Amino acid sequence: MCGITGVFALNEIGRMQMIHLSNATSTLAHRGPDDQGLFNDYRVALGHRRLSVIDLTQTGHQPMSDKTGRYHIVFNGEIYNYPILRKELQNAGVEFNGDSDTEVLLYSMIHWGVEALNKLNGFFAFAFYDSEKESIFIARDRIGIKSLYYHLDDDKLLFASEAVAIHSYGIEKEINKDALSLYLQLNYIPSPFTMIEGISKLPAGSYMTCDAEGNTTIEKYYQIPESQISKETSYNKAKEELVQLIENSVKERLIADVPTGTFLSGGIDSSIITAVASKFKPDIKSFSIGFKDQAYYDETNYAKATAEHLGVEHHVFSLTLDDLYAELDQMLNSLSEPFADSSSLPVYLLSKLTKEHITVALSGDGADELFAGYNKYQAFYRSLNPGIKENIALAGAGLWKYLPQSRNSAIGNTFRQLNRFAGGSKLNPKDRYWFWATFMQEKEAQNYLTPEYRGNTKHIASELCKYIDKGNINEVLTNDLSLVLPYDMLTKVDLMSMAHGLEVRVPFLDHRIIDFAQSLPEEYKIDGKMKKRILQDAFKAILPDQLYNRPKKGFEVPLLPWMRGKLKDKINNQWLNREFIQEQGIFDSHTIEKLKKKLYSSNPGDSHATVWAMIVFQQWYKNYMASE
Repeated sequence: MCGITGVFALNEIGRMQMIHLSNATSTLAHRGPDDQGLFNDYRVALGHRRLSVIDLTQTGHQPMSDKTGRYHIVFNGEIYNYPILRKELQNAGVEFNGDSDTEVLLYSMIHWGVEALNKLNGFFAFAFYDSEKESIFIARDRIGIKSLYYHLDDDKLLFASEAVAIHSYGIEKEINKDALSLYLQLNYIPSPFTMIEGISKLPAGSYMTCDAEGNTTIEKYYQIPESQISKETSYNKAKEELVQLIENSVKERLIADVPTGTFLSGGIDSSIITAVASKFKPDIKSFSIGFKDQAYYDETNYAKATAEHLGVEHHVFSLTLDDLYAELDQMLNSLSEPFADSSSLPVYLLSKLTKEHITVALSGDGADELFAGYNKYQAFYRSLNPGIKENIALAGAGLWKYLPQSRNSAIGNTFRQLNRFAGGSKLNPKDRYWFWATFMQEKEAQNYLTPEYRGNTKHIASELCKYIDKGNINEVLTNDLSLVLPYDMLTKVDLMSMAHGLEVRVPFLDHRIIDFAQSLPEEYKIDGKMKKRILQDAFKAILPDQLYNRPKKGFEVPLLPWMRGKLKDKINNQWLNREFIQEQGIFDSHTIEKLKKKLYSSNPGDSHATVWAMIVFQQWYKNYMASE
């Protein structure tokens, strides 16, 4: 896992940007603390920060060139099947200098070209330069585990693992109005948008080519397979196949030349990964985080029980709100683009503390989107299969919105969920999906913005819901795999872990598991009583009983008490100060005042999520835009 950046010059003006390469590369030092490498040619300049995981010697140093000096590569990620590809290439006459997967990727691109992408099993973002053809090729892994940003104009193509490196090249910065509206609705920004006009995210499963004439193409080499239901596989047979796929995936992801462990939250997904990992690596260590002064959010007892059941050495980082507060500024300042998933903060702290013990961690990310683990999937299921409870919930639609709603108590969260369920169930499938995927609708987002900053996102939202037709569970899962997973969940893990040079691997997102999950009937995944049915049943024999039939809470942060306590002064006098809001000219000051009033009321609803989005944006704005 590393950080990459580079310049591909289309003319002499573009070549002048190469002077910024060293500074741009240095901004990614947190992603690769072990080594820095730079390469300059007439047309291209490549920068690399290295986190050494496989082949710790200098033969893995990047940027890397082939023996002829024609081809060059910078690579962020891991290729798990590199030993197999290495043998294929050796049989074709390739002689290797070292043992790194980077060198295997380099010669794979030389030997197979774009077809190499379909041979790779791993996660990656890389740039490959052909000095003879004067062309560059950048690519991103199938599901979007690794990020890749780019900027293209008449003079150059810039690319980087994070937007902060592209800022270092001195491009003009103007807020993208559509991205701002999407951010307020989703609390994250989906591809290809970023908050800055002219900087884009390369979509997951895509590659981009550019030649010296500026001819550019972006192509998809991988599409998430739409649900292709196989009626031939019985439930028991499917369970057996799933176990084998997950075991193979975990085993491959344990390959490393550095200490390796697992994140263990106490949920089903991370428990499965830890259980399987301990089968192949009995001395593996697991790590979890909890809130000792917020019992409602603390699930470390489940993690401890699982670790004891498996005989795994477990480390619990038990934190207070003060611990979170102490890390807040550092976490916010690490973001070179607004990203307001509030669980980022505990992941940031978990990664920081875990890095003191290991360099590679396996996580359970992706299982919820593959096998229907979130509460919202139960809501979709019930909206399609209503019973007495669902009809009562719909009949009370006019009542729920007047009852106290909050994520910070069981009863308040129930009223919140009932209100959301009633509101979404009456909509058509696409609108229902978007309603349950967002914190607010476009009209409400527009109310938060001054007229000059209001974008138009209706057509964008429709495209982001492209897999939704009838609204069945498999359509919803497929859409989440293309939207929520890469641009919320995986972005969070990448940014927060790499802020501390910790590599996180995600065994559930092996493309063979994705393809298999997409072939399963929805009743294998969810029914009226059980979410992630096949996953839970397949591993029930090796997990402790207390993990089953327990409520799913997710990796949440107790934001509301925090915002009403320690953060209140900063909210009122810094981030959402009326005078600053009016001077800034982006947000409507009257709507912001109403938001603060709701936050401190007895019925806060999801106001804390919107306030958090505002806090993240304002800190980013002060860091990157205030001087413009």
